Amino acid sequence: MSIVQSSFSLKTGNECFINSDNKLPYTLLDFWRWNNSDLLSNAARGRLAEFIVAIALGVDIQLLRSERDAYDLLTPTWIKVEVKSSAYIQSWKQEKYSHISFSIRPARFWNEETNKLEWEYKRHADVYIFCHLKHKDPETINPLDVNQRDFYLIPTHTINQLKSSQKTISLSALQQIVSATTFDNIQIVFSTLSLKNKN
Repeated sequence: MSIVQSSFSLKTGNECFINSDNKLPYTLLDFWRWNNSDLLSNAARGRLAEFIVAIALGVDIQLLRSERDAYDLLTPTWIKVEVKSSAYIQSWKQEKYSHISFSIRPARFWNEETNKLEWEYKRHADVYIFCHLKHKDPETINPLDVNQRDFYLIPTHTINQLKSSQKTISLSALQQIVSATTFDNIQIVFSTLSLKNKN
């Protein structure tokens, strides 16, 4: 049996929950606020980092974010981007700042054409962008302030060459490879990357 894949479009947030034909006094926006207001949680922080990089690179945010792609973003010039996020401050009580490291683990991916999981483990993006939420004051941290972040852009072939077998990379190791940039300069740095060995 084959089940037709559901299709979705962007929501406005005004959509109501319903009970059969009766509208309930709650909207999708209520759910979003209840579910996603903790922007320091690991899941939300990662998705927020993807969104920040998307707007910096001019990715069409009117297209739905995909959960199943082998990479996080596809730029207007068809460059595949993987976004990773880390922060000193978490949403739980801490005794000390979190250690900054990022996943660079090779992975399998779901092939939409064959509808199967591919067996090969690899890094599927052309570029990795590491987003470091560097702000250390829990009273003033604001994940929506892009100036509280540093960004590190590295072509995947460089990671494969220097860190081929590693599953994570520390901030100090990252800084030995590339310098940090700001949100305003992401597009400029991105345009200078050597992608001759593009995946």
